[in-house]
Amino acid sequence: MLQAGLKRSKIDSIFITHFDVDHYSGLMGLISTLQLQRREKELNLIGPEGIKKFVEWNLNFSGVEISFNLNFIEVEEDIEEMCVLNTDDYYVEARPLKHKKFCLGYRFQEKDKPGKVDAAKADQYGITEDKQFKALKAGKNLILDDGTVIEPNEIVGHPRPGDSFAYITDTEYCPNAVKLAVNTNILYHEATFGNQLADKAKETGHSTATDAARVAAEAQTKLLVIGHFSARYTNLHLLLKEAREGFYPTWLAQELRPIFTDPSHERGVVEPKVDLIDLTKNKPQSGSGKYRGSRSKGGRSSGNRHGGKRPGSKNFRPRKSNDSAFGGNRGRYGSSNYEDRGNRYRKNDEGSYRGNNRGTRDYNNSDRNNMYDDSKVNKSITPRTGYDDFNRF
Repeated sequence: MLQAGLKRSKIDSIFITHFDVDHYSGLMGLISTLQLQRREKELNLIGPEGIKKFVEWNLNFSGVEISFNLNFIEVEEDIEEMCVLNTDDYYVEARPLKHKKFCLGYRFQEKDKPGKVDAAKADQYGITEDKQFKALKAGKNLILDDGTVIEPNEIVGHPRPGDSFAYITDTEYCPNAVKLAVNTNILYHEATFGNQLADKAKETGHSTATDAARVAAEAQTKLLVIGHFSARYTNLHLLLKEAREGFYPTWLAQELRPIFTDPSHERGVVEPKVDLIDLTKNKPQSGSGKYRGSRSKGGRSSGNRHGGKRPGSKNFRPRKSNDSAFGGNRGRYGSSNYEDRGNRYRKNDEGSYRGNNRGTRDYNNSDRNNMYDDSKVNKSITPRTGYDDFNRF
């Protein structure tokens, strides 16, 4: 919130979905910070039944006395739907989802806004004061000084529908998710797994990217934003691709990344920092500088004996070749046969030091070459692309 430039003093309400630790553990730290900032405004805390007991126990345990009122709104497990907050400008609806424990989804619905005033007609009637405009927008008749009665529909246009936002996590696909998301401007829906791990999603009570797209399509939302990704995915664009197969106006939820209601703005927003290669498929060419054995700036090479100087550079000296197993180091050890080096450290006939054992070591990088053996099945990992890292903005 600090990095995004959002003031904590602006928080009016906090909504907790369920009591998995990653969804509520930061609550007490935030409340303590608000106390240190000498907050006076009331704070609404909405969540499943038990949220009040949790907060009050922690405050008593730590001996913190807060200077502002906490308004607890607890939702029982047997409800079908509940309006948990209702203000002059908006209301918030909660419905239970389908998770391994009781979990709530929320819908933020802005109330309809008054229509626009026809300035030309208002000028004809001599309506110029703000209180007159407010009365008409509120649906009240206006009586002019000459006794003329002006009805709101004569000057004020049709009401404009308010914006809406649904927040759905953690859950499997369920009808309540669709009900919360119907005709929303933005739907945030979890997409913890990809289609290949659909069984894992069902086992843990989570959704796949395809499930999120299904909810978005059935609810006819304008924009789907997927998030709550499993840490196993290093390339989130795979999940984005799966979701867009079922519902194209889809975005990835990333920390501090703006969400536009018009997906056409996405073009050019994500820019790759560096091109990454998948080391499990094609063995890089020697000396290309892309493999970890080559020397990086300011560091020592772990695989090159030429001091990290790349071919083509001014001071590059190619390695000498011969028939020995370790011929490239002839000058260093004074012998073209690596076995001779081991004999130099032999202690008579009573045994050998470690140096003698090193004489039989395999320096053909067999383990490294096996990484690229096409006959072996590589471990199932998510391929990486240049889109794994992008600029924060």
